[in-house]
Amino acid sequence: MAGGALLPVALLVCLALAGGADAARKPVGFYELKNKKGDFSIKVTNWGATLVSVFVPDCKGNVADVILGYDTIAEYVNGTASFGSTVGRVVNRIAKARFVLDGKAYRLFRNDGKNSIHGGHRGFGKVIWTVKEYVSGGDSPYITFFYHSFDGEQGFPGDLDVYATYRLSSPYDLSITMNATATTKATPVNLANHAYWNLAGHDSGDVLQQELQIFASSYTPLDDTKILTGQIEPVAGTIYDFLQPTPVGEHMDIVPGGGGGYDLNFVVNGQQDAFRQVARVDDPKSGRGMEVWANQPGVQLYTANWVINEKGKNGKVYGQYGALCLETQAYPDAVNHPEFPSSIVRPGQVYKHDMAIKFYQDA
Repeated sequence: MAGGALLPVALLVCLALAGGADAARKPVGFYELKNKKGDFSIKVTNWGATLVSVFVPDCKGNVADVILGYDTIAEYVNGTASFGSTVGRVVNRIAKARFVLDGKAYRLFRNDGKNSIHGGHRGFGKVIWTVKEYVSGGDSPYITFFYHSFDGEQGFPGDLDVYATYRLSSPYDLSITMNATATTKATPVNLANHAYWNLAGHDSGDVLQQELQIFASSYTPLDDTKILTGQIEPVAGTIYDFLQPTPVGEHMDIVPGGGGGYDLNFVVNGQQDAFRQVARVDDPKSGRGMEVWANQPGVQLYTANWVINEKGKNGKVYGQYGALCLETQAYPDAVNHPEFPSSIVRPGQVYKHDMAIKFYQDA
């Protein structure tokens, strides 16, 4: 939820601590990509390389915005839900906000109890990115953002050059590519897009009856502090079994006022770095559906458990379970679990995260 008084947009440049004096000259704004037909478009902002809106038609041709978000840059600055942002340097939680890499201990900014989450209090979703390329229309409109993360930022080692590209293609495909190159030191990297999806429309209420399928036969259990235990368990016989299309709310705990729901990493079936289908969501009312594809070993399902009375776009007040996130990712806290696939990127190596959202309509 948003906290504190909203800041004037004119003060945004003061918040881009990374980049120093150069950051003060970076404009912050919204950018639109639209297909030739005009019925599929997105808006993004270079504040946090954030996905702001996704307009896509339903089975009758009615176009609606299917992600939660805000109307103004100032609301994104003050918001705490990470609506649509590019999260990093490491998405999700790192236990006790510390890790050891190559024999050296690193301590991170604590912003989730004793843990670090989403890269710290000023992670990649809370900084100004540079627009490197922008083609708003044509057969394959796209925009590429760049961010240089400095050595020691939020406690992470080494300089890191990061690119995030949004691209539209025919008929209704949105691709999101996140690349990062370590230049000076080894560092953990785990980037994710944090869009909140509601295929009935961002202003349509909860998603409990939308059908979800996750192509994952296993999940990574959590302890009481939401840190991975290091185990991998089968989803069979649990409330985490989405191997067949299942209404989101069919088995989940409903806890009014905050909590309940899902907030868990699933182990995606198939080769860990292969580009493959991760999940599918269908909204029976509108006929909209989407497939999620990626080349990452895991995906975090989050059902907006703590989005409570959050004022969003067009004055809509978002409520609990009003969307779901499908964040393709490396396993959370992998830097503290050598038994998990490594999230370490060494100097000269390139981290590559390819993601695609493929929309369709069912009559």
